[in-house]
Amino acid sequence: MKSKPIIFLWIILLLTTTGAVAQSTQLKKADELFNKFAYAKAIPEYELLVVKGRHVEHAYQRLAECYLLLRDFEKALPYFERFINNAETPSHYYFKYGMALQSVNRDKEAVKWLKRYKRLNKNDKKLRQFLKDGDLASVVFNSRESYEVEPVNFNSEYNDFGAIINNGRVYFSSSRLSEGKEKRYAWDNQPWLDIYYLEEDNPYFDRMSLLRPQKIEGDINSKYHESSLVFSTDYKNDTVIYFTRNNFFENKVRYHEVKHKEEKLVEKTNNLKIYKAEKVDGKWKVVRNMKMNADHYSSGHPTVNENRTKLYFASDRPGGYGGTDIYYCDIHPRGGVGRPVNAGPVVNTAGNEMFPFVNNEGKLFFASDGHMGFGQLDIFATISDPSGEVMDVINLGQPINSDKDDFAFFTNEDGTQGFISSNRKGGKGGDDIYSFNFTPSLYVEGIVYDAVNAKTLDSVTIALTDKNTGNFIKEVTTDKRGYYRMFINRSMEYTLVLNRRTHPEKKVRLSTHNLPQTQKKIEKNVYMEPVMDVKVLADLNKIYFDFDKSNIRPDAARELDKVVQLMLETYPYMTIRLESHTDPVGSHEYNDVLSEKRARSTYQYLISKGVPQERILSYKGFGKRKPVNDCKTKWDCPPEVLELNRRTEFPIENIWEPKGKTEVLAAKSK
Repeated sequence: MKSKPIIFLWIILLLTTTGAVAQSTQLKKADELFNKFAYAKAIPEYELLVVKGRHVEHAYQRLAECYLLLRDFEKALPYFERFINNAETPSHYYFKYGMALQSVNRDKEAVKWLKRYKRLNKNDKKLRQFLKDGDLASVVFNSRESYEVEPVNFNSEYNDFGAIINNGRVYFSSSRLSEGKEKRYAWDNQPWLDIYYLEEDNPYFDRMSLLRPQKIEGDINSKYHESSLVFSTDYKNDTVIYFTRNNFFENKVRYHEVKHKEEKLVEKTNNLKIYKAEKVDGKWKVVRNMKMNADHYSSGHPTVNENRTKLYFASDRPGGYGGTDIYYCDIHPRGGVGRPVNAGPVVNTAGNEMFPFVNNEGKLFFASDGHMGFGQLDIFATISDPSGEVMDVINLGQPINSDKDDFAFFTNEDGTQGFISSNRKGGKGGDDIYSFNFTPSLYVEGIVYDAVNAKTLDSVTIALTDKNTGNFIKEVTTDKRGYYRMFINRSMEYTLVLNRRTHPEKKVRLSTHNLPQTQKKIEKNVYMEPVMDVKVLADLNKIYFDFDKSNIRPDAARELDKVVQLMLETYPYMTIRLESHTDPVGSHEYNDVLSEKRARSTYQYLISKGVPQERILSYKGFGKRKPVNDCKTKWDCPPEVLELNRRTEFPIENIWEPKGKTEVLAAKSK
C-alpha cells in the first residue's frame, strides 16, 4: 500500500516559512531542493553553506528539518541544538525539537520543549495530538501498554493483508499466485487480490504448521480485486458477508468515464464498491450491490459494530474532509442500509482515513495518514465521552505503527490478540500480515472512605512510591466522590501514601506481581481514621468571647454550628468534653467563675441545637490556668495575642459506634 498524501501532512506540520533571508546562488539552490521535497539532495547544499559561513542559522534550521522529514531524528538533534536556545529562534522549532526528542525516547526533555511551545501557541490544534495535561499522550497510545508484533507464517511474497477471525477460520486478502490467476494488475505487477481462509487451529496463536490457504467458497472472488470482508447477520439471523470489490457485479463491469474535450481523451476509472453475499447451498453467493455505492467514487473496507446495527466503511465520495473518509450507515432490521453519515472532523482529516474496525466496546480503530503519526498510514483509536461522542483520537504507538504503512487492525473480544497489516521493513512480500499480543495498561482505582462513618473523602492526596527504594513516582487527589485512579507498572511493589488534613497519614501496600496478562485494573479501597481533634474535623475558626462576657457572640454561634453538624451528621456517635479558658487578666477566682460560665453557655448552646446531653460528658472552666502563650498580664502582650487565651476546646473522648472500632470496620469491609 502506497500512501503519498502523507507528504502533504508533513508539509502542514513541519514546514514553516522562514523570514526573509538574503539570497545567494547557493542558498537559492538549497531552498529550491527543500521546497521540492528533495531533502536528501538539499542536505549537502545546506552543509556547504555552513562550511562557507553563509546563512548559517538558516542552514542549521533547514538541516534539522531535513533530517526530521527523513525520519532520521538522531541526526536532526545536533542541528536543533545549535540554534534552539537562541533568543530569536521562532517558537515553531520548539515543537519540532520536542518531536525529535520524543522520537528518540528523551521524553522528559521533549515535554519541556513542548510545554514551552504550548505557552506561546495556546490555540495550536496540533498540540491536542501531543499534549494532554502537559504530557505526551496522543502520539503514543500509552507508554505502559505493550504490544508484541511478529509476522504470521502464512504470508506470501505477494500482498497479504486484512486478516480477521470468524467461526474458527482466519480470513484474509492476498494477491498470491494460484490456479487461474495468470493476469496481473498493472499498477504493481501483482496478481489480482482474492479472499482466502485458513482453518484456525491456532495458526497465529501457536505458530503451528498450516494447511495451504484456500479461496473462500462461492462466487465472491472474481477476475478483479476482492478484499476486506466482514461477517454480519441479516433479519433472519443468517450469516452474511460484506466485502470490497472493483465495480463488477452480475458478470458486468462498469466504469466511470471522464471526458477531456480539449485532449479528446476519455479517462475510465473502475472504482471500488461494497457488496453483500449470502450462503446458498454451502457456498457464498454475491446478492447485492450496496446502496451507498456509486460509479463515480469508491467505497470499501466494510466493518460492522458488535450488535450489527451499523456498517462502517471508507469512501472518497464528494463532500468529505479529505481523500478518503470514514462513514457509517444504519443497518435496518430488514437488511437494508441507511444514508451514509460522515464520522466527523475528529476522525477524518484532509488526508486519508480507511480500514475501520469497531471492537466490542464500540471503540473505532482506523488507519490514517492525516493524523500525526510515525510514518505513512498509522493505526489510531477513538476516545469517546460517556454519551459515545468521539472526543479525540490516539495513535497506537510502536510497534503497532512503523515508519511505513500500517493498517487493517483487528482484535479478538478481550483485545489481547489480533492482526495488523504493514509494508514495513523485514516483511516477506509487499504488504504482510502481522499478529500481535497485547498487554493492556494497568491502573489502580478505588474510593477512600472515612473509617468511622464510611462516607467518601475528597481531597485526599495519594502518593505512589516504590516500596523497595522509597522513591516518589506520582501523586493524585481523590475527587468529590472520593474516587482516584492512576496507571501503574506490572511486576512491581508499591506503597500508597494517603494524606488529608482531617485524617492522619496512612500507608497501603500494593503489589502488581503475578497478575493475568488481560487484567487491566486493581481495585484498592481505603479506610482512613479521622484525627481526634474537633477543631480540625469541623474546620473551626477561633471561638471568641467578649472581654468579661460569657454570652455566645454571633461569630461564635457560626463556629459552634459547625460542631453541631459534626456531632449530629458526620460522627453521630462522637462524645466530647467542653473546656473553657480565659486570658490572664484578673484573679484566679474571677477567671475560674468566668470560664465556668463560658463553658456552661457553650454547653447550653450545643444542647439547644439538638446535641444529646449524654454526648457531652462534661463542661468545665479552667480560668487562666492553661495559657497558650507567655502572656502574664495585659501589659505583656498586644490585645490580639492576649485574646488567644480566651478560647473553648472540645477534647474527643470517643468517635466510634458503641459496638466498637473492630466490629465497625469488619462490617464496613463486607
